[in-house]
Amino acid sequence: MVASSEHEHPKKALGWAARDTSGVLSPFKFSRRETGEKDVTFKVLFCGICHSDLHMVKNEWGVSTYPLVPGHEIVGKVTEVGSKVQKFKVGDKVGVGCLVGSCKSCDSCANDLENYCPKSVQTYGAKYLDGTTTYGGYSDIMVANEDFVIRIPDNLPLDGAAPLLCAGITTYSPMRYFGLDKPGMHVGVVGLGGLGHVAVKFAKALGVKVTVISTSPNKKDEAIKHLGADSFLVSRDQDQMQATMGTLDGIIDTVSAAHPLPPLISLLKVNGKLVMVGAPEKPLELPVFSLIMGRTLSL
Repeated sequence: MVASSEHEHPKKALGWAARDTSGVLSPFKFSRRETGEKDVTFKVLFCGICHSDLHMVKNEWGVSTYPLVPGHEIVGKVTEVGSKVQKFKVGDKVGVGCLVGSCKSCDSCANDLENYCPKSVQTYGAKYLDGTTTYGGYSDIMVANEDFVIRIPDNLPLDGAAPLLCAGITTYSPMRYFGLDKPGMHVGVVGLGGLGHVAVKFAKALGVKVTVISTSPNKKDEAIKHLGADSFLVSRDQDQMQATMGTLDGIIDTVSAAHPLPPLISLLKVNGKLVMVGAPEKPLELPVFSLIMGRTLSL
């Protein structure tokens, strides 16, 4: 007989779970495994709300299983460590992001790219190595292998650190990898939600000129006065779009809803880069001709 989620592991846990596609969360009793020799157990103090959580709760990507406890921007303080843990001790401030496991034997794992492992284990809504369901950070405790736990600096507030574990790395990584991090470059950030506002802050900290691109004119003050963007572009204003054509070295597109890509591509310089980090539930159209004519790269 299959054990219930409340009794399949020894550690009792309490979280908030979705039971169906309605989007409603309710209290949920479940269990976490005992602290293994390479495990870190910590009390969850904060967990960010990622747009991925909303997609998953409503099964908009078609992969959700219920009950589902979301949350992959998880931070807290260590309460117990396994006998072979070397990186952490009780009392440390730590976090867990989008992954809690991988095969540890493929090329990606060998090169510290576990997020590209074909057998990577998502923090929630997946099957762990022992076959049990993973539950996320909308809960009171977390147990994870130390290789998937991140130390949070003592001078970084935990509530501010949580969003860095998904929104932060999702925008910072492509800026670095695709070379959109050089002082004096001009980068557009599409959307000013969770991903977008972090992208603006990172880009400004790196010395990049930033234009926020949004369908909402009422976000202009937030973008410029509060986040430090250099300019604001309303994507529905054809005159503004026309005036900005061919001026951007790159674009970080954070929008998770369906939207047209050709108007964004037209803003890029020759050899510009359009980096997609939002995850719309339906496929977007990408006309190849516009890429060829500008020798642009869409990723």
